[in-house]
Amino acid sequence: MSPGLDQWQYLLLMAGCLLVTLPLEWLFRARVYRRPVRLLQVILIVAIVFTIWDMVAVQHGLWTYSSRFTTGVMLPFDLPVEELVFFVAIPVCALLTYEAVGWVLGRLRASAMRRRSNDA
Repeated sequence: MSPGLDQWQYLLLMAGCLLVTLPLEWLFRARVYRRPVRLLQVILIVAIVFTIWDMVAVQHGLWTYSSRFTTGVMLPFDLPVEELVFFVAIPVCALLTYEAVGWVLGRLRASAMRRRSNDA
């Protein structure tokens, strides 16, 4: 990426993750976006815990943010917006993947059970 785009790299990566996993909602019936209250509950828990963890790590010099790869937009407590986006995007992608895999495995189990009952 060119130097001017480096600051957007992190946000573009998060957008790419969300875009790549979006079809799981419909193709594999993940039903993550169709349950917004549950999704919000999961995201809030993750975002709160990891935001606090991040802030403590930064205050103790264990963690830093790259000004090269962040936009410079800061939230309260000097938290780059990219960190909050990460704490939202990655749990959404993980839930979509988890639910899609569960749906596929459920179909495979049902198919195996049908084959066994037909063989009997």
